[in-house]
Amino acid sequence: MSDSVTGLIETEAGAEPRNGERRRGIDRVIMLLEALLRHRAPMRVGDIAKMIGAPRSTTYEIVNSLLEAEMLENVGTEGYVYFGKAMHLFGWAYSHHNAHYRRIIETLDRLAAETGETVQLCGLRGNKYVVLDCRDSPGPFRISSDVGVEVPIPWTASGRLLLGHLSEQEIRDFIAPGDYKLPDGRVIAPAEFFGDVALARQQGFSETAALADRFTWCMAAPIRDGNGAINKTLCFVLPVDTPEARRSELLALLCERARGLSLAGSE
Repeated sequence: MSDSVTGLIETEAGAEPRNGERRRGIDRVIMLLEALLRHRAPMRVGDIAKMIGAPRSTTYEIVNSLLEAEMLENVGTEGYVYFGKAMHLFGWAYSHHNAHYRRIIETLDRLAAETGETVQLCGLRGNKYVVLDCRDSPGPFRISSDVGVEVPIPWTASGRLLLGHLSEQEIRDFIAPGDYKLPDGRVIAPAEFFGDVALARQQGFSETAALADRFTWCMAAPIRDGNGAINKTLCFVLPVDTPEARRSELLALLCERARGLSLAGSE
């Protein structure tokens, strides 16, 4: 969950509003939708109320309004709700209105078809890494990541590119200390991570092996916006034992396609 939404949840749970601002009804709507997105499964209204720290009566009122607007829908017969078809239409409208995003999606499709590998579009949400879209490998050894799940930045190849514009102190302030601990208990030394960020900035791509998953090799190339900033990456997620020659071939292809998607060239 992004820092801004975390702030909203803290406020509704009883903490003082940040910067003295009052929370409005729309803030609770945003918190409710964020809670469902983070939970990634249908929830009962009472559980949503607890998660966002809002009164049950208020939460029921919001849910009923969202049900009427088809932004939520009932799931089953036990009071569960989840995203409705209107949310799909909003996403469809975004992807079809944004010509650059359409180009990115077309590139994901082509790369997956050409290589038979798992291809991802990645970025940041708050101070976490997220997979924005993914095309899974059709092969027998499939590696996939859940779209939208927030992951600590140091676990990822993309994160080393996405933080390239920050100073070492800014990175220290941005990443929570606990995010350097990997799922298997290993800990990445912050100094090592800062060195990886500097290397990724210098070489224009990033590769990691066996971090979040001991069986994967990840490589990422930057997609630059119109100002030259990196806010998205194009990635391959490969089996860790992929031969070096194959990795080199895929990395060259990845960097070429990412450059083609960038709206501004690198310095």
